[in-house]
Amino acid sequence: MPEFSQLAIAGLIEVTPDRHGDSRGYFSEVYNEAQWRDGGIDADFVQDNHSLSRETGTLRGLHLQTPPLAQAKLVRVARGRVFDVAVDIRTGSPTFRQWVGIELSADKGNQLYIPTGFAHAFLTLEPDTEFLYKVSAPYSRPNGRSIRFDDPAIGIDWPIEINLDTLSAKDRDAGLLSETDTDFVY
Repeated sequence: MPEFSQLAIAGLIEVTPDRHGDSRGYFSEVYNEAQWRDGGIDADFVQDNHSLSRETGTLRGLHLQTPPLAQAKLVRVARGRVFDVAVDIRTGSPTFRQWVGIELSADKGNQLYIPTGFAHAFLTLEPDTEFLYKVSAPYSRPNGRSIRFDDPAIGIDWPIEINLDTLSAKDRDAGLLSETDTDFVY
């Protein structure tokens, strides 16, 4: 049975699936709807995404989608390691603007569940990192938003230097949370 751990902000859940290994390697069930629901993850996932980041220090985020196409996410690493961050952007929440960061790695096989109402980013800690995630709504450019990764009102403590050369234009040009229409209310 997987281990489900509530993190410092309510709704954020670390999942560590079981691994069954032998001389060939291992087998792990990385998603089982009934077990994940029992563990507190009640999203209906409709799309799977896979990204490759070639360089260490590649940052992707902070990203979100607004209602009605807001996305809950279940994220994990297939190769390498990342520092994964979720920021509470729900106006009126007792943890508004607070963030949680957790290392996800292929070796550990852990995952992070991020409900709607959070912005999300990850920073690669190894080269050639592959990142996988399930989302509860399809991608929608009109509903997409980006928030500055270095917004001082959020104050994320990134564990390594960000390779600014790898930032996408979307992330480089992102506004502060205070300048971003997010439409999430606690």
